[in-house]
Amino acid sequence: MQLLAVGLNHTTAPVSLREQLALAPDQLGQAVQAARGWFARIDARGGDEAAILSTCNRTEMYAASDVANPLDASAHFLADYHKLNFAELRPHLYMLPHDAAVRHAFRVASGLDSMVLGEPQILGQMKDAMRLADEAGGLGTYLHQLFQRSFSVAKEVRSTTEIGAHSVSMAAAAVRLSQRIFDKISDQNVLFIGAGEMIELCATHFAAQNPKNITIANRTMERGETLAHRFNGRAIRLAALPEQLAQFDIVISCTASSLPLIGLGLVERAIKARRHKPMFMVDLAVPRDIEAEVGRLDDVFLYTVDDLGQVVQTGLESRQAAVAQAEAIIETRVQSFMHWIDDRAMVPVIQDLQENSEAMRLFELERAKKMLARGDDVDAVLDALSKGLTAKFLHGPQQALHRAQGDERARLATLLPQLFRGRR
Repeated sequence: MQLLAVGLNHTTAPVSLREQLALAPDQLGQAVQAARGWFARIDARGGDEAAILSTCNRTEMYAASDVANPLDASAHFLADYHKLNFAELRPHLYMLPHDAAVRHAFRVASGLDSMVLGEPQILGQMKDAMRLADEAGGLGTYLHQLFQRSFSVAKEVRSTTEIGAHSVSMAAAAVRLSQRIFDKISDQNVLFIGAGEMIELCATHFAAQNPKNITIANRTMERGETLAHRFNGRAIRLAALPEQLAQFDIVISCTASSLPLIGLGLVERAIKARRHKPMFMVDLAVPRDIEAEVGRLDDVFLYTVDDLGQVVQTGLESRQAAVAQAEAIIETRVQSFMHWIDDRAMVPVIQDLQENSEAMRLFELERAKKMLARGDDVDAVLDALSKGLTAKFLHGPQQALHRAQGDERARLATLLPQLFRGRR
């Protein structure tokens, strides 16, 4: 089995490509099963493991496979599954084998590979990815161990370093950008589209600025009303956006919709109704909730998740010491995991040795019982038993030493005495 990680993220691909590979949580199970089927078609022996992590910043597959060239197979799967041209996708992919894949998983879980350095949301997203992969039958010994150790490493990094201290969240970055457009947030009407974790975080940050009012637009009114109540706001249905969009100065959207919710025509009508008063819009969704063409309008300031990521990078220098400390922890844990992998590779060898040894033991034991049954002297039987076992155990090594030549014989001559130097 070879461990690997193949995918793309905010550093290797723009949001326009990331949204084409993005998968909603309810799509991950099917994708995991498709990945295992892809490996099975290459090698019918099966036994391959797969899990897929998909967030606004990354889509990547973790796998354990014994097919020939599993990295290439995984990369072609991502292109085929999403109906993308492989030659165009390949330059944006990272393809990480063995310890590089383990190191990557540990860094992702610890928040070192995030757009917001040290952000905690990715850990929960990885746990969800593991659970969904397990439910789809994608997890086996290797990936289960990889994820469990990733979570353990993340906990150690967060508890022993300052990696998350002073970080600027995407929500805080959205507030900061809006303050470049409007002098006072307290004079603005704010609309949040969606009711998930990121919207809740954004609403918390904007509520601290005491906006004129807060509105939550969501498909499910119950969830929208619950969130709106927390911030003394109101809830509306998504279907009401065409009639009400013009009322809002600030619009933050982050849903799991596979298609844009706000198109160019809708925003053009809203801007006309606002008499060209500026509108600040942030699209944190991948795939995007707001059509990219909206950003071309003169009176609209549209920012994507990548735009906010550039704001977030401010202040990274102050955290470099914590990053170095976290990287050192991760490197130690990577070596520990690879040692476990090496041990796993020896399991079949050990089992084979044990089975052969047991067969030898049973053969000599049965011979000894027959000798005792016909009345042979006990001491003679025990002597024959011990000599028979010794001869059988030494036969293989002696034959190997006899057949070997040159450097191989010299290595065996050094190794074999160590293997058979028992306790006296």
